[in-house]
Amino acid sequence: MDKQSIQIQSGKVKIDGDLAITGEIKGIVVFAHGSGSSRFSQRNRFVAQRLNEAGFGTLLIDLLTPDEEDRDSYTAELRFDIDLLASRLISATEWLRKNKISKKFKIGYFGASTGAAAALQASAKIGNSIFAVVSRGGRPDLAFDWLSKVKSPALLIVGENDTTVIRLNKEALGKLNAEKKLTIIPGATHLFEEPGALELVSDNAVEWFLEHAN
Repeated sequence: MDKQSIQIQSGKVKIDGDLAITGEIKGIVVFAHGSGSSRFSQRNRFVAQRLNEAGFGTLLIDLLTPDEEDRDSYTAELRFDIDLLASRLISATEWLRKNKISKKFKIGYFGASTGAAAALQASAKIGNSIFAVVSRGGRPDLAFDWLSKVKSPALLIVGENDTTVIRLNKEALGKLNAEKKLTIIPGATHLFEEPGALELVSDNAVEWFLEHAN
């Protein structure tokens, strides 16, 4: 994979991203990070590496600027502003569609925590041209009003011991009208820190994206 750091204009600000892409890939998966996280999240980078190995390009982006991250670390207000996060994700999607190297590839979303809500809302706004969405330990309930409008196949992955988030994901699953699936990782908690848990998340995500990339 050829890797490069990029900046994407979104409204009045620029957001940072790390793009990994080659000329022979099945599609590009954009990562939307969650509460207080960033594109340097080791968990999401692990999943991204597995997707690269499976033949997908990846774009890991910071949905907030450094100044916004600093403010959010005190107020925690922006991490729950799903409208803002989804708009930034849409800007990244538009950038990929205009870039001469990436514009020919299908685009999918991988969202974690509140980033999953942003991914689902963005996919609802964009339509079925987003070939698949995967949520890891996500809060799809935060995009509840948009779930019925999602047309992309959506996989919701939750840890077995993350009981509150399981309930929220089951409620969200009932609201989704597109192809959908809920996968519960045995013995895992919210951050999937248990041995083998993140590997299972990656396996399920890779399988979902491979199934829907064609």
